[in-house]
Amino acid sequence: MAKKSADIDASYSAKIRGIKIFRTIICVLLCIMSILPFYIMIINATLDSDTIKAGLHLLPKSNAFSQLSTNFKNLNAKASGVGTSVWGAMLHSAIISVPVTLLQVYISTLTAYGLTVYNFKLKNAAHSFIMAIMMIPAQVSIIGFMQFMIKIGLYDSYWPLIIPAAAAPSTYFFMKQYMQTGFSVEIVEAARIDGSGEFSTFNKIALPLMKPAMATQAIFAFIGSWNNLYTPSMILTDTAKKTLPMFIMALRSEQFRSDYGIIYLGLCLTVLPIFIVYFALSKYIIAGVALGGVKE
Repeated sequence: MAKKSADIDASYSAKIRGIKIFRTIICVLLCIMSILPFYIMIINATLDSDTIKAGLHLLPKSNAFSQLSTNFKNLNAKASGVGTSVWGAMLHSAIISVPVTLLQVYISTLTAYGLTVYNFKLKNAAHSFIMAIMMIPAQVSIIGFMQFMIKIGLYDSYWPLIIPAAAAPSTYFFMKQYMQTGFSVEIVEAARIDGSGEFSTFNKIALPLMKPAMATQAIFAFIGSWNNLYTPSMILTDTAKKTLPMFIMALRSEQFRSDYGIIYLGLCLTVLPIFIVYFALSKYIIAGVALGGVKE
């Protein structure tokens, strides 16, 4: 009996070990599939256009740094045909993305806080209304939004790309779910007893407790705003105000399409700030997603 039990344990251990090995192989393959496009993009940024057209290259050439410098010079030289420099386009994207991230995360957190802490008659109706907005795609309302911006004199400016970020139903929903699992209302009540004001309680007590979820949503908000091409293309008509995605799109037009080296270099410059923001805040992602996605 003891031998049979030992055989069963050994078989079970071998099965568990095989599952772990299989799971590890799958995870490694998925990681390679995720990283490979970015790796190829970086390698192509160090190659000339003819080499890129010749086929796929997985290793950099011996003259990678010199060719990278040449591609960057060509990118700056051809930027005059786009209407703005690559650094100008990056600055324009930053002018939009940074305020959008701060506004979207703060206002959505404040809204979720209000609908979690306070009790009033239209509380459920307000929540349902916000969630219903998520069902309306931006393409449906863009024409009316453009006409409204023209009438109030904000067309062809950055304000229509920044101010609407305050209404972010998806960010609100995430923060609301997070508060239902990782936020204690009793702390707010204790702060009120101690004489703390409502905004002081929110800014000094609630915000630090919600830092993981806020950091997670800040990453998503920044990436979404930085990569946004649709709305800026509809709102901004002045070529001197082009954002970085608009700049890269212009490089892919017929007059620049022959030089793939500068296109891939432009794409690398596009994703560089996203990598910086992601790695700066990535330690909060697991905690934020785990707490915000689980409901007790």
